Amino acid sequence: MSVTYDDSVGVEVSSDSFWEVGNYKRTVKRIDDGHRLCSDLMNCLHERARIEKGYAQQLTEWARRWRQLVERGPQYGTVEKAWMAVMSEAERVSELHLEVKASLMNDDFEKIKNWQKEAFHKQMMGGFKETKEAEDSFRKAQKPWAKKLKEVEAAKKAHHAACKEEKLAISREANSKADPSLNPEQLKKLQDKIEKCKQDVLKTKEKYEKSLKELDQGTPQYMENMEQVFEQCQQFEEKRLRFFREVLLEVQKHLDLSNVASYKTIYRDLEQSIRAADAVEDLRWFRANHGPGMAMNWPQFEEWSADLNRTLSRREKKKATDGVTLTGINQTGDQSLQNKHSSVSSYEKTHSYPTDWSDDESNNPFSSTDANGDSNPFDEDTTSGTEVRVRALYDYEGQEHDELSFKAGDELTKIEDEDEQGWCKGRLDNGQVGLYPANYVEAIQ
Repeated sequence: MSVTYDDSVGVEVSSDSFWEVGNYKRTVKRIDDGHRLCSDLMNCLHERARIEKGYAQQLTEWARRWRQLVERGPQYGTVEKAWMAVMSEAERVSELHLEVKASLMNDDFEKIKNWQKEAFHKQMMGGFKETKEAEDSFRKAQKPWAKKLKEVEAAKKAHHAACKEEKLAISREANSKADPSLNPEQLKKLQDKIEKCKQDVLKTKEKYEKSLKELDQGTPQYMENMEQVFEQCQQFEEKRLRFFREVLLEVQKHLDLSNVASYKTIYRDLEQSIRAADAVEDLRWFRANHGPGMAMNWPQFEEWSADLNRTLSRREKKKATDGVTLTGINQTGDQSLQNKHSSVSSYEKTHSYPTDWSDDESNNPFSSTDANGDSNPFDEDTTSGTEVRVRALYDYEGQEHDELSFKAGDELTKIEDEDEQGWCKGRLDNGQVGLYPANYVEAIQ
């Protein structure tokens, strides 16, 4: 370690080296950082677990909502089943994401928490035991060398001060030679001062070099002691780094659903359900249940009977002969397909098809009033039946596009009676027509 004196430099420049006094504190701080990083990783996994839970809940809610929409919609047959399979996929994937959330919190989070507790021991006065031990070990290893370094700095300062004083004395003596007012005695004093300064420079230089030599001799031992403490800190940090790598690999396994057998099964089942959709079969089923393939009780000649004092309408005949085997029926269509599809579809759960017929032209969907195509002959007749004014008992917000919304106290018109599911069809004063729960209103007396 060599030092050169420069009168123009008034500030000492220190390096950022680990070997400088006190620079070991960055290594000590890394221990505290390790504890904080454990907490950061736990917070990271906790946030991810919340995201997994929220996503699972959103999938479940989405599947529930769209299952209801499809069930109440007009889709039918095998395509309806394929559509429903998409909602089933969401529900099953939701369960897997809840399992991911549980794994992150119950396995990974707890593992980090326990490791942090075992690796870092808090002290009564604050801080961690491991940090204090490292701090004390570094300070002990550095103390002898730092003491000698302090002596070197003091000797250097004294030597530089002596050099400066010598230079000033020489300058004053040179200036005095040009001053005729100074007597020889004063000149001699200046020359003596120069001589004394030169002796001081030699003495301080000798002391400076001696202290520097002693510092150089103690440096190898200083480096060895510091290396030993540093390696202990390295070993402690290595444990943390290896632990983090192990935990992150576990997190990767928990997040990677592509390697989960049940996850692959979900999409294999979904594909099979979608491929099972058969347009031809659905069309045959619709023809047999709602088209020309339906059975028909064609009109036949009926003998007059004294027991019948009036002519029954077709609707009354249906009620009277419910459960009775009809005769004279010419049935077409695939009977086995009808038996396979015992219900019309989920759409029929809330919509019924009219079966009554009358000679009255007003009930004929193909009457002349529709000849110009101004109305859809297949639209449901919303004006049939007796209209009744009703008053809302409670607030109701329509959940689907075909439902009405109203507030308690609002009045509306009931245009169709309650069906089997407890729904009525009504019309608001603004003309909007839709369904509403029958038990949400009362008739206006």
